[in-house]
Amino acid sequence: MPPKEQGAPWVRTRLRTAPVSAVAFGLLVLVTAFLAAVLPRAVEAYETDGLREALAGASPESTVLELKAPQPGLEKPEEARADAVLPQALAAVEGSGRALLPEPLRADPAESAYGVRTGKSLEALDASLPRPDGLPPRFTLLAQSGAAGHATVREGRLPTVGTPVTVDTRVVEGAVTAETARTLRLRTGSELTLAGFPDGPLTVRITGILEPRHPQRSYWSAEPVLRTPALAATGSRPPLYYWEAGVLLAPGAAPALLGGQGEPEKYWRFAPAAGGLTAGDVPALVDGVASLENGPGLVRMRGAAGPTAQLSTGLEQVVDSYTATRDAITPVVAVAAFGIAAVAVVVLVMSAGVAAARRDVELALLRARGGSLRGIAGRLLAETAVPAVPAAASGLLLAVLVVDEARPLPAVLGAGTVALLACAGLPVRAAVAHRRPRAHQERDDLAHARPGGRRTVAELTLLVLAVGSVAALRRRGTAGAGDLLVSAAPVLVGLVAALVLVRLYPLPLRWAAGPAGRLRGVVGFLSLARAGRSPAAVATLPLLALLTALTTAAFGGSVLAGVADARDRAALLETGADVRISTTDNTPLPAGLARAVREVAGVRQVTAVGIEYAAERASDETQSLPVVGVEPDSYAGLARQTGLGGFAAEMLGARGGVLDAVASPEVAERLGRAPHRIVMPGGTVTVRITAVRPRTPAVPEGEFLLVDAAGLKDFGGPSILLAAGAGLDAKALRAAVSGAGSDLSVTLRGEERASLSDSPLQAGAERIYVWAVVAGAGYALLALVLGLLRSAPERAALLARLRTLGLTTRQGRQLLGLEALPLALLAAGGGMAVGWATVGLLAPGIDLDRLALPDASGVTAPGGAALRADVWSLALPAAGAVLLAGAVAVAQAWWAGRRTPITHLRAGDMR
Repeated sequence: MPPKEQGAPWVRTRLRTAPVSAVAFGLLVLVTAFLAAVLPRAVEAYETDGLREALAGASPESTVLELKAPQPGLEKPEEARADAVLPQALAAVEGSGRALLPEPLRADPAESAYGVRTGKSLEALDASLPRPDGLPPRFTLLAQSGAAGHATVREGRLPTVGTPVTVDTRVVEGAVTAETARTLRLRTGSELTLAGFPDGPLTVRITGILEPRHPQRSYWSAEPVLRTPALAATGSRPPLYYWEAGVLLAPGAAPALLGGQGEPEKYWRFAPAAGGLTAGDVPALVDGVASLENGPGLVRMRGAAGPTAQLSTGLEQVVDSYTATRDAITPVVAVAAFGIAAVAVVVLVMSAGVAAARRDVELALLRARGGSLRGIAGRLLAETAVPAVPAAASGLLLAVLVVDEARPLPAVLGAGTVALLACAGLPVRAAVAHRRPRAHQERDDLAHARPGGRRTVAELTLLVLAVGSVAALRRRGTAGAGDLLVSAAPVLVGLVAALVLVRLYPLPLRWAAGPAGRLRGVVGFLSLARAGRSPAAVATLPLLALLTALTTAAFGGSVLAGVADARDRAALLETGADVRISTTDNTPLPAGLARAVREVAGVRQVTAVGIEYAAERASDETQSLPVVGVEPDSYAGLARQTGLGGFAAEMLGARGGVLDAVASPEVAERLGRAPHRIVMPGGTVTVRITAVRPRTPAVPEGEFLLVDAAGLKDFGGPSILLAAGAGLDAKALRAAVSGAGSDLSVTLRGEERASLSDSPLQAGAERIYVWAVVAGAGYALLALVLGLLRSAPERAALLARLRTLGLTTRQGRQLLGLEALPLALLAAGGGMAVGWATVGLLAPGIDLDRLALPDASGVTAPGGAALRADVWSLALPAAGAVLLAGAVAVAQAWWAGRRTPITHLRAGDMR
């Protein structure tokens, strides 16, 4: 065995011999390691953003953790009961409770609060307060901490406690929000007389009107009635309504609540701090919440707040909704990850193959002179590790710098796997190729290659896996165990197709070579013969990479197209047209509004509609029916343009006192096709249904009956304006509408469409899908280039020999271009066919709804987000592969033509 110090000169010498190859290999490893490290970090980053937004966007009423304990027992002295609800005692429990929150739960001190509240609202006896149905309003009293830091005093002052408050105190100070004061006609100095106390009502003197600084945050919204009064209904039939409102007392006034029948209770509200949570914290978060609600965490909380304390929160429902959306998106995104990983592996293997082919003679000579496989493999490993390991480390570092707030282990594993594969590729290929010393290079072309039994078994195993994954995906979708195999279905289908095409590839070349040989020119015959005699690895690996990348690109493009279609459809169903302008109280539109809107840049068509509700009798029941009065010509054109139930304008009209109508399927089923009388606000109208449409622009969802507005008696006039156009100037449109009236709402289809892609989960997954498809296409094209570069010396030598025999430069370029064309055409055609078949096979099992539409938006698209084959996603990558193959071949012919034939022809060269 050679001395250890002799390894360094070998590595240094080999790297100096081919510096360009070493640098190119290092760049390939760097990019691949970066992608392998950044992908899991990017996924975790958008999942983390999605979790934080889900918590921040949910109502504080559902996310706050509320620890409650009943009032001190009556068996205790009144002084002890009063001391137990004073701020000092409550603050001590709050500090202990915050420290007992399990990881990763953390409370936000700025929005957390504690105090004493009446669990049952108290009836107000003041006759001056508003009573909608004759019922007095009811008030919830809260002696809550931290009012000074969460409100601005608009009038008066904050409530205080002058003398110590006891259980027998019947006059306290309170404050209300400006909205409560406005709704219940309260002002500074007002007094509320509240029933529910045995020895006389409790009087609350209003000392201040407050303006919440952050009304949507937990301090004010965990108890919404404290911020905004609301109408509550009784259980009677019909229901009667009364006002529910909240009054903020001074924290020291809590003992006064103990003497009444309002069921006072102590509470501590911990607002969760979502800023420090990550996607990896979800399992621990769910377990921690469950422990606090009914587990060891609750036992510890009771040790601080009392043996009967209870903790309640809706945080687990918010996290469960987020988890369901994430779990539905992850398998779809995994398809892109599997695709790019498969192509990247092929490219790394091909790079090792190119290096092994370039040094085949050198390694054969070393084996012939007694070199051991272990020694040769060790030297090659050291040689590849020198550029690969630093490049992989640099890719990992770059990924960490690009995406922060993610766990390091997945990125380290990804970059480490790339480094291991890059380092082991060349030694393994060399060891396999030179396991036995040989005197000459054996033929390894497609025409003479005979797949062995091991390859057949491997291909059949892959076929079984592909069939199983497709069947599982079609049967149960992307949910449940084994989703990794299901997500790999498109890649497995592409791999199986590539192996099948490689086996069939020589047949058409042989069939075409015979007729081409009888032609006058030699270029066609030579190109086909050369394509058929190319090394099997040169054809197999690039074809494998191209088909996998094209299948992934086709599937990814189809996913993105399905998502875009679903969002477009959902946005259209929200507005009914490109623009929807309506009055807030269904009153007629201002005069001149239609003309003002029509003059806005980009508006092509404007139509006004009015909706009134008629009473129609069908099946012995009287039902309310929305009747839409329209102008037939303009509205029919809008319906056809938007694709929402288009019809001919002649279907709306009047014949013999009967109005022709277009109805929704439900209305048509009830009324039938015979003339039917309905009762409108302006009188009785007879209608006849002439056409049935599932939806219409004025009423995109629900029942409707379209009639000509001119045939309605005493029609109230249009209340909705629908406009269509491209490139609408939203600012000018809103300016025109605001100039016509102040009670008009404007909804733009483009804005609705943009709002559907704001969720971090959907946007992040879609962004990763786009970049994964682009990276996969880049790797596939690189595989094609590597395949051509591997046989470049042989083709250059052949071209030199043919030039000595009289082959012109133009014919040489044609020869190399036509030689590369069969493989490119096979990959392009096969990729399009396999991509189309893959989308068709997997479409029934792919759920794109959660990827397309945010779960919390409440927006839906009819039929869901369907996966369909996208023509551009099939054709563009395939055309790019063909063009690149031709361009590389022509460039190689041009470069070879610049050099003299003697450069390529050397004695003893068998190429």
